[in-house]
Amino acid sequence: MTAAALADLGPGVAPDAEHLLRLRHWVRADRAAPRAATALPGGFVVRRRGRGLEVDDIRLFAEGDDLRHLDRNATARTGEPHVRTFRDERERTLLLLVDLRPSMLWGTRRALRSAAAVEAAALAGWRALETGGRIGLLAFGAGEPVVVPARGRVRGMIAVAGGLAVAHDAALAGALGAGTLGAGVRGGAAQGDGRAGEPSLAAGLRIAARLAPKGATVLLVSGFDHPGADFDEAAGLMMRRSDLAALVVVDALEARADGVVYPFLDPGGAVRRGRIAEPFDRTTDPRFLALDRLAVAAAPIRAEAGPAAMVEALEALDGRR
Repeated sequence: MTAAALADLGPGVAPDAEHLLRLRHWVRADRAAPRAATALPGGFVVRRRGRGLEVDDIRLFAEGDDLRHLDRNATARTGEPHVRTFRDERERTLLLLVDLRPSMLWGTRRALRSAAAVEAAALAGWRALETGGRIGLLAFGAGEPVVVPARGRVRGMIAVAGGLAVAHDAALAGALGAGTLGAGVRGGAAQGDGRAGEPSLAAGLRIAARLAPKGATVLLVSGFDHPGADFDEAAGLMMRRSDLAALVVVDALEARADGVVYPFLDPGGAVRRGRIAEPFDRTTDPRFLALDRLAVAAAPIRAEAGPAAMVEALEALDGRR
């Protein structure tokens, strides 16, 4: 089946830019979505820094200065009047880090995990836009990553939606050419380095660390297969300069424990068979335990769920931050 034929199957397989742009109304309809009082600071919901205005300097009083800005401590210490000068708190930036590796290109109900990741990222971008922030994109997979520089306003989200659609189409085309579409079904916990030729999540984090402005929020959307042996180190480096959060994409198959034997590919490409021992539980899932250990706020995204449920998951993520 060609990539064009897959696109005809709908947004659950190949989400296009138009579909991602239409998701905006789900955020507008969400009355619980956060709103900024002004166009600044905006961005993804994080802990507020300061009072909305940041102290830039303390200097000697000059003619024309506002007396309300007198700094009492500096004035008392030096015996001369000093004032505080302020600058606007800078805009918040949200960098969407979307996993489109071959291990994401499978699904059992409604949508591929990769398509669900793209939808969730678009919804997160729209939420950031509603609070006046800037949105950028890094979509990475087996091929060249797709990068969209952070921009504000609707034109920024239009560019991000186009980048998400292009990156997903490229991932599908690459999987079709390599014959790996649907071959990424997880065979257990999200561990190991994956199949040959598939980069680890740590590699994507290291690229994002170079792109994210200092103080930005990086939202990693992934199934967290094959994080890489150095994932903890890469996440730690990221968190030194940026705020890291995660959406973990969970397929309906992972939530079942019905005793059925399923075939899957192991990291070496061999076909094996196994059962789902336990249904998905956030409190015991190794992916969430690993993220909790790193103090990374995380929430699950169910691939079979629609945009309304994804918005609720984003609200839950806000509550964990």
